[in-house]
Amino acid sequence: MLVPTPQGREARTTQGRQARAPQRGTVTTPATTAATAEQPADVVARLRAAFRAGRTKPVAWRTDQLRRLRALLTDQGAELAAALHADLGKSSAEAYRTEIDFTVREIDHTLEHLDGWLSPEAAPVPAHLGADARAWTLVEPLGVVLVIAPWNYPAQLLLAPLVGALAAGNAVVVKPSELAPATSAVLARLLPAHLDTGAVAVVEGGVPETTALLAERFDHIFYTGNGAVGRVVMRAAAEHLTPVTLELGGKSPAFVDRDVDLAVVADRLARGKFLNAGQTCVAPDYVLTDPGTAAALEPLLKHAVETLYGADPQSSDAYGRIVNERHFDRLSGLLGSGRVVVGGDGDRADKYIAPTVLADVDPKSPVMQEEIFGPILPIVTVEDLDEAIGFVNDRDKPLALYVFTESDDTRDRIAAETSSGGLGLGLPLAHLTVSDLPFGGVGESGMGSYHGRYSIETFSHRKAVLEKPLS
Repeated sequence: MLVPTPQGREARTTQGRQARAPQRGTVTTPATTAATAEQPADVVARLRAAFRAGRTKPVAWRTDQLRRLRALLTDQGAELAAALHADLGKSSAEAYRTEIDFTVREIDHTLEHLDGWLSPEAAPVPAHLGADARAWTLVEPLGVVLVIAPWNYPAQLLLAPLVGALAAGNAVVVKPSELAPATSAVLARLLPAHLDTGAVAVVEGGVPETTALLAERFDHIFYTGNGAVGRVVMRAAAEHLTPVTLELGGKSPAFVDRDVDLAVVADRLARGKFLNAGQTCVAPDYVLTDPGTAAALEPLLKHAVETLYGADPQSSDAYGRIVNERHFDRLSGLLGSGRVVVGGDGDRADKYIAPTVLADVDPKSPVMQEEIFGPILPIVTVEDLDEAIGFVNDRDKPLALYVFTESDDTRDRIAAETSSGGLGLGLPLAHLTVSDLPFGGVGESGMGSYHGRYSIETFSHRKAVLEKPLS
């Protein structure tokens, strides 16, 4: 599961910091490792021609591309891990667990089941059409797909959607995040070296390049990031009536019930919250519990943080860094929103903010007004389950909701009376590692889902077919 462990900490390395990205806004081609100028319109036209020629449709092509992508991850995993360290301070162990090996498992699951997922499915035919009529559905690729990735898991969140898009038989343009430049550069160099560049293109760059891409007509756009940019993507897609998948975020609550093993809860909360320095879309954003449980939980959370990262997390090889100074400054401004239980300090030059737990947090405080997306865990007190459910329902629907309870009635009530992209009972984050579960949001936390078969559904059209013999 996507949780850090105190074991397996590996020394930080500066390998990958020297990697230079190709010129922004250009597309890496198969001929060289350097980028050559190709405008987004030309990229899309070239890939569309390949798709219309049938290049991507054979299942053999799809499985070959997936195996080539798997080889990239297994053969060049160390290089990718070094880039992830350069961008986010991720240890090699965390890079493999949460990005590289995660995507390899997604590929393996897809290869194992792809033939079955693509098989036509018979449908019953009403009697008035006659006994000789038949009906079925065909799964067909959409065409040319755009995948726009974020910076927090810049490899996984680019490559996992790519797995689904390729498996469904599409041509694909991938746009890595410019805020993770080392990872972007490595992917821009390695993907063309492994995949069919006639049908897969990498476009690097920032806002201007993304804007230019969004002006083109795609057959599907898959975006992972925040709601503000998600709205920009939707407006651009609307010009061409292009369907979108939006993987967004929000404030994912964790409700802690009375009379549970709080030491276990504290350990699991700390692991889920402080992975990737809290820069995880499904990290527990805040804790809801009653005042007595909150008081008992505080020292246990402090102990859990010290167990994971030691007395000085800044020197721990297992603890990452904030992506840039802008986000460091944003997070620093939230530290005064409550009483500090543990952490509360930072180092701007090192882009380090300590794993922090805040108590006595007012729901109107700054830390409760936006998704934190960093290593700050507020504790908000409520009197009982009814107030907790009301608190969640008074806010935007979260990407995930976590419940720590021994009560079946409490589990059932929260499942029935709240809405969220996913529901974790007793364990945060881990639901997204189950390939047979859909991963996605609802309302402000996103639309659409992917992983496993759900990726095929996202990147395909299910065509209805009816046959009635002429004689």
